Amino acid sequence: MVETSAVAAAPRIASAPGAGNFKGFAVIGTMAFLTVVDLFATQAILPPLTAHYGVTPAEMGAAVNATTIGMAIASAAIAWRGPKFNRRQGILASLILLAIPTALLSMAPDLTTFFLLRVAQGLCMASAFALTLAYLGESSCPVALAGSFAAYVTGNVASNLFGRLMASMVVDEFGLATNFIFFAVLNVCGALLAYFFVVEGARCAAMGPLAATDHAPPEMQSRTAPPLIAAFAIGFCILFGFVGTYTYVNFVLARPPIALDMKDIGLVYFVFAPSIVTTPLAGRAARAFGAPKAMRAAFLVALAGLGLTLSSALPSVLAGLTLIGVGTFFAQALATGFVSFAADAKRGVASGIYLACYFSGGLAGSVVVGRIFDRWGWNASVAAIAVAFVLAFALISALRPEKRGDQTSAAAVGPNRAVPAENKIGH
Repeated sequence: MVETSAVAAAPRIASAPGAGNFKGFAVIGTMAFLTVVDLFATQAILPPLTAHYGVTPAEMGAAVNATTIGMAIASAAIAWRGPKFNRRQGILASLILLAIPTALLSMAPDLTTFFLLRVAQGLCMASAFALTLAYLGESSCPVALAGSFAAYVTGNVASNLFGRLMASMVVDEFGLATNFIFFAVLNVCGALLAYFFVVEGARCAAMGPLAATDHAPPEMQSRTAPPLIAAFAIGFCILFGFVGTYTYVNFVLARPPIALDMKDIGLVYFVFAPSIVTTPLAGRAARAFGAPKAMRAAFLVALAGLGLTLSSALPSVLAGLTLIGVGTFFAQALATGFVSFAADAKRGVASGIYLACYFSGGLAGSVVVGRIFDRWGWNASVAAIAVAFVLAFALISALRPEKRGDQTSAAAVGPNRAVPAENKIGH
């Protein structure tokens, strides 16, 4: 699929978060929700899946999170061949194909088949995810970038809450097979939404001819490489900690002394509800304080929450999970917006590389933390996750892109580079 030429017309969804357009924000968020709703929903049903296949928590956790293998591969492919892909057609095809392995999971006879189908899901999810981020980066004006990515990450947050909640309830009432059929239907709904709202070749007219291409001059590449590499590593650490936490805390919740049943474990994921409120504020926080400073605060919040999960009291664990969600999703919104800004003319390529690193972190988190959990328990797992968050915190100091041209994103560089009041997101 070869990308069509750019058009100057305003994109139907990407420009919507600017000027406080709730409809546009909702469309972007819903697309994200339907793209990745399968990704983490299955984590909520790890205990019954472990019993169904007769394997250890680490084995089942690795199989459930095998999506990250496919996602890392697909994201790397998008980074490599991104300029050749038609954004709209690629998003549509990815979401339609995603429904196939999702439905087939309902009849997976063994863990190996389950693992391979989850990899296939990851390939389709990441293709849609990376192409949508590239589409938003290319079609959003610089001042709208943070709002567009905050909308997309907010949909991701909602998928973590409602996806897990729906999976727990469907499995509790109708069983494992029905659960996967249900989520396949949601994938088809995502394709329908993309069909009606993603505009062919849409770009922001104000971005100029350089930003309308994926070919950046060598001097720009060398100037932005260190901040981008740091952002890629931060993305790795974010999903490492997120997957490591929310995969294996299910077993902590299901075992004594907390000992929740499946339906109650599903309700636990209302801990993501505050993140739905806080994540859309990432753009404003970045403009007010700068992305690096806002990101540091996000990781401090996540680290505080991580410490609370060491408690054996359910309220403390819930408070900890809430803070981890708020911190990691906020950091993710800031990181994706930063990558798109810092990459400038190579947004499609940079988004693909970032997501490849991000999802590789999720794979590493599921495997490494799973092994630690099986051998040494939850306290040791928390220590490993904390190391990832501290490393990400240290890498933030490298996020210092230089000013390029006459359009600079205050969301990426901080409050001293003013954006005209009439152009600010949310005003």
